[in-house]
Amino acid sequence: MQVLQVQLEVGPDPAEVGRARRWARSRLAGSGIRDDEPLAETLILLISELVTNAVVHTGCPAVLRMLFGLTGTAGTVRVEVADTSCRPPQQRHAAGEDTNGRGLELVDGLADRWGWQPEGAGKHIWCEVDRGAPLIQLPLHPGAQGAGDPECDARKVSRAVTHLA
Repeated sequence: MQVLQVQLEVGPDPAEVGRARRWARSRLAGSGIRDDEPLAETLILLISELVTNAVVHTGCPAVLRMLFGLTGTAGTVRVEVADTSCRPPQQRHAAGEDTNGRGLELVDGLADRWGWQPEGAGKHIWCEVDRGAPLIQLPLHPGAQGAGDPECDARKVSRAVTHLA
């Protein structure tokens, strides 16, 4: 199976996060992942968190990479963000109304796998999402409106992911 890799250089400015999201949406569409799919929303949220962490916590430029078609027939989408800081990522635990400290917790909760490793003088943080795997499971009570309706369930998942952003 062929692997497609695309990448974007990101400047050390928090405004670059929005540009990275727009770029990623267009690449997802080009890979056959529709914008309204829960998978797309999850990947955009993961990208947003990883790029934000890179530009805010390091103050360095970064490189966003997306890799498609990694394993099996359903495939895996891998997101990597490389920066020139050698400091390892630190997962923090936000409390109550804290406005920071939830990025890697979100990555840990939404990605199927994630980690980091040294790269040159810096590092890259990566995460993977398996296509076709359930991304977020929302409990539906039997008899609830939309219970068992895949289209309705997908809209609820999409709203839940959007709410997390």
